[in-house]
Parts: sequence; structure tokens; C-alpha cells
Amino acid sequence: MYNSKSSLLLLLFLINSFIFFCNADSGTKCSNTSSLIGFESNFTMVQHQLRGHFKILDDCSFQVSRFDMLSGSSDVVFWGAVAVDFSNITRGFPISDHRLNQTTYKNASFSIQLLPNVTWDQIKVLSVWDVTTLSDFGHLTLPTNGSDLYPGRVHTMFDNCKNLSGNYRVRWSLNVEDNWIEIGLEAATKTMNYMAFGWANPNRTKELMLGADIAVAAFTEEGRPFVDDFYITSYSECMLHGKDGSAVGVCPDVVYENTTNGMTLNNTKLVYGHRRDGVSFIRFRKPLNSSDGKYDLPVNPTKEMTVIWALGLMKPPDTIRPYYLPQNHGGPMMVAYGHLRLNVSENVDDCFGPLDADDKQDQDLIIASAKVPLVVTTGEALHYPNPPNPSKVLYINKKEAPVLRVERGVPVKFSVQTGHDVALYITSDYLGGNATLRNSTETIYSGGPEAEGVMASPYELVWAPDRNTPDQVFYQSLFQPKMGWRVEVVDGGLSDMYNNSVFLDDQQVTFFWTVSKDSISIAARGEKKSGYLAIAFGGEMVNSYAYVGWIDNAGKGRLNTYWIDGKDASNVHLTNENLTHVRCKSENGIITFEFTRPFNPSCSSHDKKKECKNILDPTTPLRVVWAMGAKWSEHLSERNMHSVTSQRPVRVMLLRGSSEAEQDLRPVLAVHGFMMFLAWGILLPGGILAARYLKHVKGDGWYQIHVYLQYSGLAIILLAVLFAVAELHGFFVSSLHVKFGIAAIFCACVQPVNAYLRPKKPDHGVEASSNRIIWEYFHVIVGRGAIVVGIAALFTGMKHLGERYKGENVHGLSWALIIWFLIGALLVIYLEYRERQRRRDRFLGRGNWVLGNVEEDDSVDLLNPHHASARTGSQNSGLMEVQLEPLSR
Repeated sequence: MYNSKSSLLLLLFLINSFIFFCNADSGTKCSNTSSLIGFESNFTMVQHQLRGHFKILDDCSFQVSRFDMLSGSSDVVFWGAVAVDFSNITRGFPISDHRLNQTTYKNASFSIQLLPNVTWDQIKVLSVWDVTTLSDFGHLTLPTNGSDLYPGRVHTMFDNCKNLSGNYRVRWSLNVEDNWIEIGLEAATKTMNYMAFGWANPNRTKELMLGADIAVAAFTEEGRPFVDDFYITSYSECMLHGKDGSAVGVCPDVVYENTTNGMTLNNTKLVYGHRRDGVSFIRFRKPLNSSDGKYDLPVNPTKEMTVIWALGLMKPPDTIRPYYLPQNHGGPMMVAYGHLRLNVSENVDDCFGPLDADDKQDQDLIIASAKVPLVVTTGEALHYPNPPNPSKVLYINKKEAPVLRVERGVPVKFSVQTGHDVALYITSDYLGGNATLRNSTETIYSGGPEAEGVMASPYELVWAPDRNTPDQVFYQSLFQPKMGWRVEVVDGGLSDMYNNSVFLDDQQVTFFWTVSKDSISIAARGEKKSGYLAIAFGGEMVNSYAYVGWIDNAGKGRLNTYWIDGKDASNVHLTNENLTHVRCKSENGIITFEFTRPFNPSCSSHDKKKECKNILDPTTPLRVVWAMGAKWSEHLSERNMHSVTSQRPVRVMLLRGSSEAEQDLRPVLAVHGFMMFLAWGILLPGGILAARYLKHVKGDGWYQIHVYLQYSGLAIILLAVLFAVAELHGFFVSSLHVKFGIAAIFCACVQPVNAYLRPKKPDHGVEASSNRIIWEYFHVIVGRGAIVVGIAALFTGMKHLGERYKGENVHGLSWALIIWFLIGALLVIYLEYRERQRRRDRFLGRGNWVLGNVEEDDSVDLLNPHHASARTGSQNSGLMEVQLEPLSR
């Protein structure tokens, strides 16, 4: 144990020795040659409620104490520059690697080392600087060679500070020898509110405000600070009696006297005032013992006295009362008003940290309207919200750098009258001035170098923020940074943000969309309260791609995509679609979600993921269904499944911007299919069989049967097509069934035209012309080809019906169709066999294939059967008309 203790003591000794020598060594590296060593100053507050005391320790370090600052970005540093003006301070440099991280500093103290290559001679202005936003939080000026080492007074620093309430403080510094006290009133309050502070009449023990001597400080409508000396005679607003003109109430001292030298009664003298970060600060001086013994109370600096205070709305002057008058403070005690005992000679500092206002934005708010243009000009920078800034900044509707609020989907019109040296643009960059010049990136939403004009010829710029515009962008000048300010982009109505909208089935869900070149933006909003909302692309939820929006347990909106291949929870499969601009929210239980997706998923040719097949064609109607339920979670169960769903899909025409409820067209398609089967399966083949196998029958019966069956079949085909087109509200050539059908109908319609144009049959014994032979081959081949294509159309139609409606009996009907045509094929084989037997028996010894019965003169017009019958009767009944068959001559 003894050895271990000895070893431990030796180790501690070595460590301490190492630290000592390291410190001694580091100390030798920092000299004390600068004339600025020992210089002290206070930071001038610019923003973020920065206060603090500064002292130079040696040639390479300084100390900061009593340091207050509201949190900034992650890149706030100590910054050196040669001057405090905009041009010089923005070209400054960091003097230390110390970062004032994203936290609020409260009465902090610390020492800072300069960077090795930085000396005090290089620094004329030392600033607390936000590199990200080019913002000066506060600064101080170092003396140059030969100048006075005693800095000027910083108006925000005092010897004492007392909290009056959670958002109101009084600061003061006392000078008994010179008979004055300087008071700083500081409150996180609204711009037009007053801050009141003063001494109660020492002879009163109740109703302390009566007879009190108070100072009321506030800001004018133009933002100028002021302070007035008030005396309270009653708990009312200042009133003047008509008879003698005497005043009563809470009135300025000058009102009571109503004399030409009355202004001498205002013994409070404004020293300084500002509003920063939603906090009002006004510093003024008043005498401890005033020459006005009537309305001012003497302040005993060594005695504890009762002080009163209040916060409230300040009423601006009017024609009757040309003074700013405080209104009743309202509010509860110790929040809006109060009193306490205070000895101003005692050191007090219970103000820990800066005041942090809930609303730090003091800039005017302009809400854009689609009907009224916004006039953009330039003017002097008086209250720019993010100093430092150029000498001139942008004004909108005569207001300096206001916050502009716009709605998505509502166009905003700017009348740009900024001069030819300022070009307006809307950018994602906080600073503007063309971010590419700072090696940065930005998104430009509108405007550019051409957006400049003057009053005589303004430039009209129209910007239409859409659903993809961020919640915050900036209006700035393209040629110089930090001339404009923020644009708040809020959601308007979904109907304004999207080009098209329709109700889905039962009108319980509204579907919104906007089609762009390669993508589509979609929104869905439920019309009643629910725990989640889902839409799916398909005829029903099963075998569809679904998009589900809900609010999770943390209150955050969620949106997931799924492939659903069954009716159980286990059949809902999470997918990973490439969605952008995703939003989901719930307002009073109404779910709304939005997203943007490409028409074609970004998948490789070998990717087998389900979402890769979720391709949208904007030219094809999109079938959409919906579902709602009480709760959704990542792990589904039967309890999570929907409680209400659409009864049928709605067909959404994406390009036309319309929709229609998809009806159950199976009865319609059944009639269409039956008519086509009657034509292509019975009538047209029957007409061909009559022309082929009934010519041996005397008379023209075969011809009549052939013509009437063909005409009847063609008429039924055309009626079936018109019937389907009328019910489907369009003629679409996308499916294989329609392509086969068009080809078959074309061939069928060619036959009557072909019959009308056929060459004349030669006289008996005369050899047929080549045109006649070609025509006969063409007529037969086209007719029989039409039958083959028509049968193919029947089978593809059955297949299309099965794919569209998942009909359970389609398979059986397809087999019945196959059996029917097999029977027809067997019948043709049998008739062909009998025909050849008959020909061999009748034309024994002939070595050629005859074209048919030559008894008939088929030079008659096929389209005029009466004329054909008359011509046939005049012919020799022994002659036989040929039927188209190969010849062997």
C-alpha cells in the first residue's frame, strides 16, 4: 500500500510540474508591449441584447465579463475590423477561434486568446459577429495611437439593475455630487406600450399612485424615443375642465401649469433609446432635487423610498389632447404594475441574463394581395432589422424593410421603382446581393437583373409562390446585400395552391393535383375527422399503391407509401417511393397531406422493387380510391385497418382536370362482347360458309345468304363499337384488344367497297383477266383475314375484361369461346371434305381446281342484290360461276 501511495504522489507531482512549466512557457510567448494593455470598455448593444465589459490583458488575450447575449447561430465569433461602417466591418476578420455557441449568455465571464497572426494594432473595431448572417451583435472601438484611452459612455450599461417583473427592469447610475440620477427602463413589451417609473408621495401609505411623481417613456409612431415628467392627481386619463382649464388625472407636468414657460417643468431629459429584439430601452436623467417643488418629489439617495411602476398602452396625440397619454395599465399586480421599497445608493444587481421577448420582430408586416401591387422603392436606413446595413434599403409601400407575408398559390405583383442601380429578386439567400459572388448557392424564385425601374417607368414583377416554396424566403437587391428582409410564405387554400381538384367517391375526400413536366404534385384532404387518411391508385385497395398520412404520438405529421396485395394487415407492405415536398397536418381532426412524385420512379432496369412499377401516365385516367380509420401505426393489426372506405374508384383525367365516378361497366361490356361474338362468331363466318359451300344449290340463295349475313354482321359490329365508345366516354387505342378490333373492323369495311369496285366477269369461254383473278384472291383473303383478326379481338377482349374487373367467370367464358371455334373449325373441315367429294364425283377427269359454280354471272353489283337476281335469271342455268380457288391450267 505504501508503494502505491508513493507512486500516486509522484504521478501527481509530475502532472502539476508539467502544467506549471507549460503555463510558464505559454506565458513567455505573450508579451506586454502594446500600449492598449489595461484598456477597458463596454460593448455597444446592436442586437441580441448584448451587454458586456471588455478588458485587454496582454498582447494576445482579453477578458469579457458581465456578458449577456441572446443565442445566435453556430458561427458567432469575435471579429476585428478597421471601421464600424457597413463596407469595412463586412470585410473584417475573426480574431479568435472561440465560438459563442448557440446558447444564451447570462452574466458570463471568460478570457479569450487572439489568433497567432492577430495583433491589437490590426484591430480598430472589435465586434461580436455572426458570420452566417453578416450580423453585428455588438461592438466597441479601440483607441488609436495617441488618442484617449478612456472610451465614450455606453448607454446600455449601468451600475445597478432591479427586476420589477418578469419582463420589466429598471437600471440606474447615481451621481450625488452633481445632483442627478440616470435611469434606464427596459421592458419586453409591444412597440406602442409605455414604461412608467417614479417615486410615491412619502406621506401616503395607500393609494400610492395619487400624488406620485413619475417618468413615462415610450416611442412615437416613427420609432423615436421620448420621456415626459408626469404627476398623478386621480386614477383617470388626463382630462381638462372646461371652466378654468385645470387638469386632473395622469397628466404631464406641463399640462397643469398651461403657461408659456411650462416646458421648463419637464425635468426629465432623454439620453438615449432604442428597440431591439422586441425589447424597449430608454435612458433618461432627472435631478434628485428639482427646482419644481410643486409636481416633482425630492429623492433622498440614502433613504429607502417607495417607487411605483407600470406598463400599458400609450395613446398618441390628437387635436384635443396634443400629448402622449398613458392608458390604464390593466393587467394583474406585479405583472402590469406594482411598487417596492428602494434605496438608490445601495448596489443592486439581480438582473440575471438578457430579457428574451416572445415576439422579437418589430418590423412592419405587409400582407400581399393579388389585387393590389406592392410599390418597391429605396430609402434611408433608419431601423433596419439586421445591422450593419447599407445607407439605403428597400421600402415596400413606404415602410422600411417590412416583413412581407404571401400565400401559396396567390400571385404577388411588385411595382419596382428602386432606380436602375437596384434590381429586385426573391431568393433563398439570407443576405442577397448575388450569393454566387460569395461562393455560395441560392435559389432564385423570381426577379433578376431586369427587375429594375423608376417611378416614371416602373417594372412590373409578378411572383406566384407555389406549394414547393419554402416557408421563409427573402426579397433582396441583386447588386448589393442586406437591402431587403424576410418573406413569410403561408399556406393559402389548397384550391389556390393546386391547378385542379375533384371530390372522390361519396365526397368525403378532396383530391388536388398539379401536373408539371416530369412530376405531379398531389394533395388529399379528408372532409371529416379521422386518425389517418389514405388514398390509393387502383380499382380498389387490394393490388394498389397507397399513400397514408397520419399524426404520430409526438404530434408530428407522417406520410408513408405502401403496396397492398391483400385484405389483411400482413398484406400491407411498406415501400420507399421517391417523394419530395412532403407535408402532413391535422386541423381539428381533419387530415391533409401533400407530396410531389415523379411520373416514372427512379429505378434501374434491374430493380425488382414493387414501387418501381408504380408508373403514372398523365394521358391515361388515374383510378383513385380512399380509406379512413381511427389510428395508424408502423405495426399494423386488424384494429388499425380502415373503418370507412370508398365504394368505387373515381377516374381522374390528370391533363383535362376532371373526373368521373367509375361505374361497373361489366353489363355494358357484356352486351358489347355478345354483339361482337354474334358478328364475328356467327354471322360473318356464316356468310363466308354460304359463299363457299352453297353454290351447288340452284338459284341465287347462296348469294342472298352471303350478302345479308355480311351486312348484318357489319351493322352489328358498328353498333357494338358505338355502344362501347358512348359508355366509356372515349376511344382509347392503348390496349391490344382495341388494336385488334380496329384492324378487324377495317378489313370488314373494306369488303363492301371491294365488291363495288370488282372488275367485270368475262363472257363464257373467255379467259379471265388478271385484274379479275387478283380481285378474287384479294376479296377472299381479306374476308378470311378479317375473321381471323376478329376472333383474336374476341379473345383479347376477354383477357382485357379479366384484367380490369378481375371477373371470376372470364376464364370459363374464354374456354367456352375456344370450344365454339373448335367446333366451327371441325365443321369447316367436314364441309370442305364433302365439297371435294362432290366435285370429284361431278368433274371426274378434270385436272384443275375450279373457282366455283359458273352458272351464275357474278358480274352483278354485290351492293344491289335485286339487280343481281335479274341478271342471274337471264343466264344459262348450265353455266357455273367460279369461286375463288387456285387454278391449274
